[in-house]
Amino acid sequence: MELLKAYCKDFWRYRFLLYNLVGRDFKLKYRRSILGVVWSVLNPLLMNVVMVIVFSTIMDMRSGGISNFSVYLIIGQLLFNFFNEATSVAMGSVLGSATLLRKVYIPKYIFPLEKVCFSLVNCLFSFIALIIVMIFTRAPLHLTVPLALYPLLTLFVFSLGIGLVLATLAVFFRDVMHLWGVFTTALMYFSAIFYDPMGLAPSAAVSFLQRFISFNPIYWYITAFRGAVLDGRLLTGSELLVCGGCALVALAVGLVVFRKQQDKFVLHM
Repeated sequence: MELLKAYCKDFWRYRFLLYNLVGRDFKLKYRRSILGVVWSVLNPLLMNVVMVIVFSTIMDMRSGGISNFSVYLIIGQLLFNFFNEATSVAMGSVLGSATLLRKVYIPKYIFPLEKVCFSLVNCLFSFIALIIVMIFTRAPLHLTVPLALYPLLTLFVFSLGIGLVLATLAVFFRDVMHLWGVFTTALMYFSAIFYDPMGLAPSAAVSFLQRFISFNPIYWYITAFRGAVLDGRLLTGSELLVCGGCALVALAVGLVVFRKQQDKFVLHM
């Protein structure tokens, strides 16, 4: 608790620096892009069209009981892409700020936090693509949509915790940056982005797959978000517990690991 209070105090003190860093990254990302921010909407939209054609037409994914596959798919895409981007950029944030850290004192956790916040801003812009797909497919607008904030915000906290651990590991072991890309590629296939694991034909292999996927926190965040937006249902007790619990555990581990090793960063950068 004392550790969390110390971080909150530092966060409030350096909040304007955080805002400026997020704004700087936002400008740098779209500085040479003709489409600019529009690309944040166009990219997931085009990817959704391609994947819908492949999975819904060629592989006939609609037979698995997914009524609105386009919305189902883009929700999985957006949330997984947010987690993937947030953790990947947070991982290299401390190494990328080595020169600045040697010159002035700035709390080192600001850099992973800023990268995760920047990824959240990108994700929020990308939700425009979700709205477009929902309008195009005539998906109903449920009163439970505001409940989707819970899985989104807890995913933010979860990503921050993982990002802090990865940022620490990357300082001492550069290979982590390459291995994480391989891990997230495998993780994507076990996050039920383009299929419903509960709608597959029953078999021993499917039963094992369902149990395996149930241990994947990303699957729970995506499922909870889909439940509120696509299915129009309240979040279940399991979803509330797993999403919140995984976020708090990841953040606690991330803060402890990062704080314990941060004084050694300068010696290894």
